[in-house]
Amino acid sequence: MKFPVVQFFIISLLVTSSLFMLSTADSSCGGKCNVRCSKAGRQDRCLKYCNICCEKCQCVPSGTYGHKDECPCYRDMKSSKGTPKCP
Repeated sequence: MKFPVVQFFIISLLVTSSLFMLSTADSSCGGKCNVRCSKAGRQDRCLKYCNICCEKCQCVPSGTYGHKDECPCYRDMKSSKGTPKCP
């Protein structure tokens, strides 16, 4: 009788911790991209591409423009046309 309760408790902890990790990763990119795109003329497009780049590179340069040397992966990502993908 105790084994199913313990098993349920352990599974619940694992699910909760994995959901917490996913939510903090997304909010980290979202917060950094909100700052990065705060002065963009096309904010919706800027946020879309910034979040794509952040998920792949796990970093976003500081400020609203430039500073791409802080994150080489972010700097080096290119679109299919060869132009910089990340804002």
